[in-house]
Amino acid sequence: MVDFVDNLDNFRNPKVQIRFNRARSIGRVQRQYAHFDQSLHLANGATLSPFTIAYETYGQLNSDRTNAILICHALSGDAHVAGFHTDDLGEQPGWWDEAVGPGKMFDTNHFFVICSNVIGGCQGSTGPGSIAPDGKPYALRFPMVTIADMVLAQRHLIDVLGIHRLFAVAGGSMGGMQALQWAVDYPDRVHTVLFIASAPRSSAQNIAFNEIGRQAIYADPNWKHGNYYGQSPPAAGLAVARMVGHMTYMSEYSLETKFGRQLQDINQLGYRFGTEFAVESYLQHQGEKFVKRFDANSYLYITKALDYFDIGAGYDSLASALAQTQAAFLVISFSSDWLYTAAQARELVNALPVHRVEYHHVTAFLGHDSFLLEVETMTQLVGGYLHKHRILP
Repeated sequence: MVDFVDNLDNFRNPKVQIRFNRARSIGRVQRQYAHFDQSLHLANGATLSPFTIAYETYGQLNSDRTNAILICHALSGDAHVAGFHTDDLGEQPGWWDEAVGPGKMFDTNHFFVICSNVIGGCQGSTGPGSIAPDGKPYALRFPMVTIADMVLAQRHLIDVLGIHRLFAVAGGSMGGMQALQWAVDYPDRVHTVLFIASAPRSSAQNIAFNEIGRQAIYADPNWKHGNYYGQSPPAAGLAVARMVGHMTYMSEYSLETKFGRQLQDINQLGYRFGTEFAVESYLQHQGEKFVKRFDANSYLYITKALDYFDIGAGYDSLASALAQTQAAFLVISFSSDWLYTAAQARELVNALPVHRVEYHHVTAFLGHDSFLLEVETMTQLVGGYLHKHRILP
């Protein structure tokens, strides 16, 4: 099924940011940790032992354990998908707060929602900033990881939670890649896949932007080949990497609508090097915020995992890679997304049996981040799909 959804209201009144409302949020949540003493056998032949997965859950697991949804996060995300950790009114909610909760896209009246921080990350799961068995940070001694390794670690978590089969695995961007990997690696453990604003393999353009970000980190003298822990981190390099990445999440329309050629705190051009345009100030702000919560080495490892991703690698074709999957697929792309394009989404759609895939191409104007910002449209498409495929007791 192919569907084209026009959201003209956003053209007339674009939503360039979500206004969070604590009253509508799922409320207080707590980060949890699963510690594993066994070895995680990675795709490159290396092992990681021990390892930890940080995660959060929302809603209640039903008695037959058939209502679990795993949400997989994107490059800069983490396990905190919704709610608040404290009562501090200045705290920002989880990164997809508008999507998770009673009556929302992922309706916790019906579903038990799980989100975990990926292996290689820096928000509680084992990554390059974690302490190795020798008592020192791993730094670049941390083994290279792939999307398949991230999914393998998640499978260990799902096993510990006592869930044999996930009702859905969902994600946008890198999260969509993980959802697809789940369907290929564990076909009997996934009922539905929500593949949103993503691609079945990273393109040359995707790899190129990731490499620009990595080069910015390498060029920071504070990086010191990854051995900066306990010292000044490579904040400048990571901030530039974030600015480059953030640009790929937006669209020309959203940039023009939000900023145009507005000046920042000045009335006329100063003909000097410095911050003069509002868009410059915005990007700098995004970089400064990012370095406060993210580790530069994790950025390197995760972008490499993105580059390596090609679900059809080792198979004769993409269709061959998907031949053993059993899940039903919801695939969503956005017209203004130039990071993961509609053509990339259709590549997956065309390789799947027609009776197991539902495809929506949404006309939206906010770029790759549309999957986070187009709340009403996404609730209609995703919420409706989940309701239609619900496993009733």
